[in-house]
Amino acid sequence: MTSAQAQSVLITGCSSGIGRCSALGLKARGYRVFATARKPADVAALAALGLESLALDLDSSDSIRGAVAEVQARTGGRLYALVNNGAYGLPGAVEDLSRDALRAQFETNVFGTQELTNLVLPAMRAQGEGRIVQISSLLGIVCLAYRGAYNASKFALEALSDTMRLELRGTNIHIVLIEPGPIATRFRDNAYAAYKRWIDKEQSAHREYYARVERRLGGDKPLPFTLPPEAVLRKVIRALEVRRPKLRYPVTAPAHLFTALRRMLPGRALDAVAATVSGSGQR
Repeated sequence: MTSAQAQSVLITGCSSGIGRCSALGLKARGYRVFATARKPADVAALAALGLESLALDLDSSDSIRGAVAEVQARTGGRLYALVNNGAYGLPGAVEDLSRDALRAQFETNVFGTQELTNLVLPAMRAQGEGRIVQISSLLGIVCLAYRGAYNASKFALEALSDTMRLELRGTNIHIVLIEPGPIATRFRDNAYAAYKRWIDKEQSAHREYYARVERRLGGDKPLPFTLPPEAVLRKVIRALEVRRPKLRYPVTAPAHLFTALRRMLPGRALDAVAATVSGSGQR
């Protein structure tokens, strides 16, 4: 186990859910946590909780560079870990996704996340250790229908992470993927807002399906097997503290199930399972 004392951790997407839970949980464990969010009100709320909070918008290179510079200034250029949690989902059939919609999804979930990661790696190399913890998804393991933009962004995150892990062999910098299924967060609220911004259901061949999407995203009934964000926090702690962390940590029963099914089932059989799960309009 590594000592949490004086170890600095930068976390993105801390306004609610997994990010906020991780920030508070790691602070309670003794880490020096830099909790970030896009909106000034959320940054202020994090500071009120006793966290060192910073503004960080993954869609803005200037914001990313500014946040990294501030963390480096406060820590003397040392950062033990980065937890890349900031992301959102965009529901919608692939044929209804405009180029701008796909670009917006990737700007936050992939491009901004990777830019941030690249900026903190030199400090980790200089100190001879570091951890990059990527909050991926069940949808980085298997694709479900009507989540194409989010599926693609999480598969891209997983591919970049696997590649970095090969390129960082021998550096004592570990890349760890955490793959949650349904977690009790504001994910559905944010996904609903993205859906309303980007999807024109009236012009879509999928408008009957979208009616179900709207009922579910607009409601408050939790998905089956939903766990609280503390379930992810436990895996984050392991990713930070064990000497040789696993490459991947699934979270929730669906994530474990699809990890196994992807290994065991032929492609068409896995498609059949994924189509059944996709058909309800959930998440």
